[in-house]
Amino acid sequence: MSGHVGDLSPQQQEALARFQDNLQDLLPTLPKADAHFFLRWLRAQNFDLKKAEDMLRKHIEFRKQQDLDHILTWQPSEVVQRYDSGGLCGYDYEGCPVWFDIIGGLDPKGLLLSASKQELIRKRIKVCERLQHECELQSQKLGRRIETVLMVFDLEGLSLKHLWKPAVEVYQQFFAIIEANYPETLKKIIIVRAPKLFPVAFNLVKSFMSEETRRKIMILGGNWKQELPKFISPDQLPVEFGGTLTDPDGNPKCLTKINYGGEVPRSYYQHSRVRVPYEHTATVGRGSSLQVELEILFPGCVLRWQFESDGADIGFGVFLKTRQGERQRAGEMAEVLPSQRYNAHLVPEDGSLTCPQAGVYVLRFDNTYSFVHTKKVSFTVEVLLPDKGMQKYEEELTPI
Repeated sequence: MSGHVGDLSPQQQEALARFQDNLQDLLPTLPKADAHFFLRWLRAQNFDLKKAEDMLRKHIEFRKQQDLDHILTWQPSEVVQRYDSGGLCGYDYEGCPVWFDIIGGLDPKGLLLSASKQELIRKRIKVCERLQHECELQSQKLGRRIETVLMVFDLEGLSLKHLWKPAVEVYQQFFAIIEANYPETLKKIIIVRAPKLFPVAFNLVKSFMSEETRRKIMILGGNWKQELPKFISPDQLPVEFGGTLTDPDGNPKCLTKINYGGEVPRSYYQHSRVRVPYEHTATVGRGSSLQVELEILFPGCVLRWQFESDGADIGFGVFLKTRQGERQRAGEMAEVLPSQRYNAHLVPEDGSLTCPQAGVYVLRFDNTYSFVHTKKVSFTVEVLLPDKGMQKYEEELTPI
């Protein structure tokens, strides 16, 4: 049995009755306390009563903390409204709302320099509540229960800037919130225009998704514009995505419904840096350098770093060793990222690169040009691995 209303086994029916009895004290605080609502939480925990009850009680606390009963009237700041991408546009063949998430147009650093992480997450929570409200409206309109949402993730333009650690942490926290507070509301995630970097990006967030959510992910290949109308009627799908829907002025992107983001103007910046904790601190002596080695086992991995210096600038570059098992000078190694001086004492530096081949990569902090000042450097260095399953799937689909 599916565990939905009208398709319950005797054991599931009994579990539902007991679940409702156990939660009588919560009824006044629940947004819609009917069988459909309770069954969502039970299905999410495979009808384990204790786990489902714990999950729902935590959600009620979350509702209070976030003031979800009034969140639809809350307005984020102007910069978030203008530059945080995405939008509700159309319905699938069964009447489920369709949300478009436009990743490539996002300027993650610009947003986090202009708004707080908490505001960006709260804006995404508002989207979840808006979609739940839209499901209610669709249920009333169609005369049958609509509980789930179809999401289309457009990854065109996904690049290393989107793997900036503070930005990834926002998405990680957002996915964790969805799993904990909006169970059984996702119908499918359809991914279009996935670049080669996608398996690495997916690997950063997949641990915050349940197995059930991961199974709902579908990646469309190069013919995605022909495939997407199989899920969404062309008259509900923007021309930009293979349908026939346009704005009233004929714009194929449906800009009145979908925000495509864009680079955040510096006039919105509220501060010059996003504070992050560093994993290491080291001293680079005058006239010397510090080398940090990382072994990359296969091509396609991403090196990601953040660093700042204390008191004065510092040189930085990335090299590939040509001889293993011994220290090499910069001139003896293959240069991957040219070494240059950074004012990391004024503005912290961060960056990343996709490793074109396996080998030992060296991140080199250079103070050889200074014969007077010793430098202190605080840094974090990571190797981001691609998700093997998604990498194989992506290669088979040969996406754009």
